[in-house]
Amino acid sequence: MITKLENAIALYMEGIRDGNAREAVTKYTGDRYTQHSTGVRDGVEGFVEFFEPFLQKNPERDIQVVRSIEDGNFVWLHVSQSLNGGTAKWITMDMFDTDADGRIVEHWDVITEWVDETVSGHSQLDGAVDIEELAKTDENRETVRNFVDEILIGGGTNFTDYISTNTYVQHNPQVADGLDGFGDYLAALAAEGKSMIYKYLYKVLAQGNFVVAYSLVQIGDEDFAIFDLFRLEDGLIVEHWDTMEPLPRGEALVNQGKF
Repeated sequence: MITKLENAIALYMEGIRDGNAREAVTKYTGDRYTQHSTGVRDGVEGFVEFFEPFLQKNPERDIQVVRSIEDGNFVWLHVSQSLNGGTAKWITMDMFDTDADGRIVEHWDVITEWVDETVSGHSQLDGAVDIEELAKTDENRETVRNFVDEILIGGGTNFTDYISTNTYVQHNPQVADGLDGFGDYLAALAAEGKSMIYKYLYKVLAQGNFVVAYSLVQIGDEDFAIFDLFRLEDGLIVEHWDTMEPLPRGEALVNQGKF
C-alpha cells in the first residue's frame, strides 16, 4: 500500500514535474480535495484548471523534495522549484492532510521566491536534512509550540529558553545567524516603522528533531501566512528555515484562504 508521504510526493512529481495534472490529482487525492493554495480552487477540477495552463507556460520544471515530515495523518514537504532553466525559482512548503488510505484530502502551501544572496550566507534550502531523535518528537513539538505561544505571540523575551546561544543557523534570506541576527532583523523592521507580530498559531507538526509551525503573522500593515521549520538539538532550536506569502485578497481568493 502506498504511503501518505509517497502520495504527496507523487502528486508533485507526476502531476507538476512530469506534467500529468489530471491523472495525478485523480490518483492521489481522496473523496474530497480542499484547497488553500493561492489561486487554486477546490477539487480535482480546481487543480487541473490551475495547473494545465501553468504546465504549458512552464515547459521546463525541475522539482526537488528536500525535506519531509510525517505526523499522524499529516505530511509536510520542503520543496525546490526551478522553472524554464532557472528563469523562475521558488521555495515551497506544503502541508497535506490525508484520509485513512493515505490519499490527500486537504492542502496548504506557502511559496517564497528564491534569493541568490542571503544575509547569513546560507541558502533557503541547505543545511541538515536527516531526521533524528524520534523519541523526542513530542518533547520537541511542545518546545516549539511554547516558543511560538510565549515568545512570538505572547511577546516574551526569554529567547534563550528556546534558542541555543551557541548555534542558531538562519536560512531566512534577510536574517543573519545567531540571536543577534534575529534581533538586528527586528530592529531593521522597526526602523522602517514596521513590526512583526505573530497573531495566530494554526498547526504544529513534528518528527524527531524537526518541527514546523504554520502561523498567521502581521508584518507592518500586511498579513502573511508563514511556515517556520525548526531543527532542535538537546531541546533547543539550532536551525531555522521559513517561507512567507501575503494573504490573498480580491479575485485571488478562490478558496477558503490560507488557513
